[in-house]
Amino acid sequence: MNLRLWQLDCVRSAKKSFLSGQKNFLSLATPGAGKTVMAAALAKSLLDDGLIDYVICFAPSKSVTMAIAETFTNVLNRGMDGVIGDVGAVYTYQFLVMNSSKNWQILRNHRVLLVFDEIHHAGGAVEALANAWGREILAKLKDNATFILSMTGTPWRSDSTPVTLARYIEPDSRIACDYTYGLTQAVRDGVCRVPEICLFDNSSLTVGDERYSSITDALENSDIRYADILENTDALHYILKQAVGKLKTVRLTHSDAAGVVVAKSIEHARQILNILRHKYQQTAVLVTYQEHNPEEIIERFRHDKTQWIVSISMVSEGTDIPRLRLCVHLSTVRTELFFRQVLGRALRVMPHVSNKKGWLYTFAEPRLLEFAERIQRDLPEHKCKLVTMMEIEEEFDKSASIKIPPISEGQAKSTGLELELLDENNTMSDVTLDATPLLFRLDGQFRHEVFSIF
Repeated sequence: MNLRLWQLDCVRSAKKSFLSGQKNFLSLATPGAGKTVMAAALAKSLLDDGLIDYVICFAPSKSVTMAIAETFTNVLNRGMDGVIGDVGAVYTYQFLVMNSSKNWQILRNHRVLLVFDEIHHAGGAVEALANAWGREILAKLKDNATFILSMTGTPWRSDSTPVTLARYIEPDSRIACDYTYGLTQAVRDGVCRVPEICLFDNSSLTVGDERYSSITDALENSDIRYADILENTDALHYILKQAVGKLKTVRLTHSDAAGVVVAKSIEHARQILNILRHKYQQTAVLVTYQEHNPEEIIERFRHDKTQWIVSISMVSEGTDIPRLRLCVHLSTVRTELFFRQVLGRALRVMPHVSNKKGWLYTFAEPRLLEFAERIQRDLPEHKCKLVTMMEIEEEFDKSASIKIPPISEGQAKSTGLELELLDENNTMSDVTLDATPLLFRLDGQFRHEVFSIF
């Protein structure tokens, strides 16, 4: 089996740690780097050396468990369906709660490697303070396993609860990872695609009688919410049109490249699906917990040539769809964990494909802008560019037109970003306003801040 250098190094480190007496090994690898293959290779090495009898894996969702089972089966050349003759099984974390009466006697009677994928979903260091998943792990699995491999691509939780099974370093309570393979290394090694993050803004939002110079300005100084931006017809059509255009360009060299839109609700997802299909003539599928057999929808999408998959969170973490090249983040969930996981969907490389870049499109909401800046700091050798798009002047009523000047060079320099002005031949398409009354209007030009690597 041909492993990437980091995977081979991590397997060796984990095995050495286990043999020295440490039971739990925490591996941090950036989303898209290939954690599952590494875990399967470690399991194979332990099985080949007669150190374990079985492997049991846990993951956040059914679609991810299916992908893990497939990878382990291919690497181990033995089944992972939990039946007689198989080498192990793969379960969701939810299975732990739904089958809380299960005593896991297999852990006491046999030597078992437990693999926890995206362990940050389990929270709590002690049973009394843990979430449901963390509590089951601490009560029934932790002390009885022979070895434990915990894996994560984002080593923190959205709340203040510690990650189950993790160790922390004082005084700043940093998580102690036994092996780390970050985005900087993955990009440099060609293991992950180069991320380019585009945050779209508007230079004039009218709320009531007040006008605001940016989305941040409006959110901080008016009554509108970020959800209102996401639901606004003009904003939604605008960002989707740019995403469709980008995917069309990518498909010139990667014919089956695809995009994912992460929506804020099922109703929102259906609205987006309708826009993609009927306004922009895109092939698109919807996957939510309400759909019949959502895992089958994801599996078909993984292998066909459909352009878009629209979801809420089912495709945002762990799901292995290497042909995804573009993510559109339109969710109200604005945590760094979720942001990085969404971005990670577009960073998996494919053999024999031009894998240079993966894109994330979203709006310039303050927290999302901060997360993008942190990712840029993870890649210090690369530049961050602020691109101002010169919009075609749009008339908003019959008597007058509003033209908002672009951000000045001085303003750009104050942000520490490089400024680039595009002429009218390179403009983005204009925005068509809906005739229906809106909570607010987007009167000015759109612009976007691009965090990219060159």
